[in-house]
Amino acid sequence: VQLVESGGGSVQTGGTLRLSCAASGDTYCMTWFRQAPGKKREGVASINTQLGTTYYADPVKGRFTIAQDNAKNSVYLQMNSLRPEDTAMYYCAAEDYCGGSWDLPENYLYWGQGTQVTVS
Repeated sequence: VQLVESGGGSVQTGGTLRLSCAASGDTYCMTWFRQAPGKKREGVASINTQLGTTYYADPVKGRFTIAQDNAKNSVYLQMNSLRPEDTAMYYCAAEDYCGGSWDLPENYLYWGQGTQVTVS
């Protein structure tokens, strides 16, 4: 499975961005991670594409929304009320099954190349 992200960019504090992740095949768990310079990769939001169950990291709850488009094998991350601390490289990750902790990078086999989000 190949994952291709798009939609990153530079915005001002309080702005919005929508990230997209297109998968070349079926996956069950799709998750957005982010990594800022000098920091660990952290889970942002995840969706079980079969059940529609979603999970969010505490810092983004109420501001970010993860959603899927089954027809397009795609997942989106709508990011509102962006803050400078949201600045990071954002990665889409996927796995063929949902198990374990959704926010652990080692639980994912497939990764996209990343898209940069900068908030100033």
